[in-house]
Amino acid sequence: MGTVVQVRDVPDDVIAKLKQRAEVRGQSLAAYLRDLMAEAASVPSIEEVMDRISTRPPIKYSLDDVRDFMDDGRR
Repeated sequence: MGTVVQVRDVPDDVIAKLKQRAEVRGQSLAAYLRDLMAEAASVPSIEEVMDRISTRPPIKYSLDDVRDFMDDGRR
């Protein structure tokens, strides 16, 4: 079993909307919130993406390459 998470001071209208969305999906509120958290955790943050990019070797290109790229985009 996982960890129990408690969130305080959630506005009533937010809870109502989340319950409605869970019901539409045929889920309990807890199951719906677990799915939302799992989905959020599976998407890398911008910081994680930028860290990954920073480990890659730089791409070398010339001014002619840039012109060719621009020309290709106009076709």
